[in-house]
Amino acid sequence: MGDVRFDGRVAIITGAGGGLGREHALLLGSRGAAVVINDLGGNADGTGSGQSAADLVVKEISEAGGQAVANYDSVTTPEGGEAIVKAALDTFGQVDIVINNAGILRDRSFPKLPPADLEAVLDVHLKGAFFVSQPAFRFMKERGGYGRFVFTASAAGIFGNFGQANYGAAKMGLVGLSNVLAQEGAKYNILSNVIAPIAQTRLLGELLGPFADKLQPAQISGIVAYLCSEDSTLTHEIFSVGGGRIARIFVGLTPGWFGGVGSVPTPEEVRDNLDQIRDPNGYIIPDSAAAEMAAAVPLLTS
Repeated sequence: MGDVRFDGRVAIITGAGGGLGREHALLLGSRGAAVVINDLGGNADGTGSGQSAADLVVKEISEAGGQAVANYDSVTTPEGGEAIVKAALDTFGQVDIVINNAGILRDRSFPKLPPADLEAVLDVHLKGAFFVSQPAFRFMKERGGYGRFVFTASAAGIFGNFGQANYGAAKMGLVGLSNVLAQEGAKYNILSNVIAPIAQTRLLGELLGPFADKLQPAQISGIVAYLCSEDSTLTHEIFSVGGGRIARIFVGLTPGWFGGVGSVPTPEEVRDNLDQIRDPNGYIIPDSAAAEMAAAVPLLTS
């Protein structure tokens, strides 16, 4: 098999002025993709703005012989999302790939988390991904035949992390959003997947301690590029990525305990059957809400 290439493809990468987004952009750009480098140029907490970060990445790609254009719109509004997609369409005529990478941090323990910090983090991570992905999805669907989405989630949302209630909620929301796009996009060859990266970036570097130097942003981009490529048929999946390791994360459904058709389980029955309810042996991995329901149908019709 040949190299994974993106000739003739157009990618939008949010938060691409540094860290993970920059590495994704450089890799896709080096393999033939035309790239929209979106970055507001703000601080790690979402305040401020500037154009230099996006401009520098465009310069790097251009000097290496690739194609790129900078965009400085905020992902936090529908208008900003539309403008980012419009930049791709106006400059390159299409959009094939969206990598939702923009993010901020405002960490506080749950009792001390102010509503404003919840809203700010949800606005960038979850709403931002929605506002950029929706117009891009519309274009891909109308054109038909190809589309790739990668959402940047986090172990903080999938597994939990102290002091990151806002961040964790936003990141797990991205998993749900990606899963729905995977369902709605399937017949149009629009695939959607999630990564949960572990890497030394401006946002997370201080949290990684002595392992930071072994967790470089460039180590994340290989799977991102693969998931965005024509080689990939994967969709509705989640991958933990970092330090050279790639591992699948999944939500499984156990066989559970069944009290019988028409039964109304009592608290005592739940208590007494808890081991069977929680036993992972024989689990399945549903690919939709319908698949979860299908697992119960044989019991309800027996």
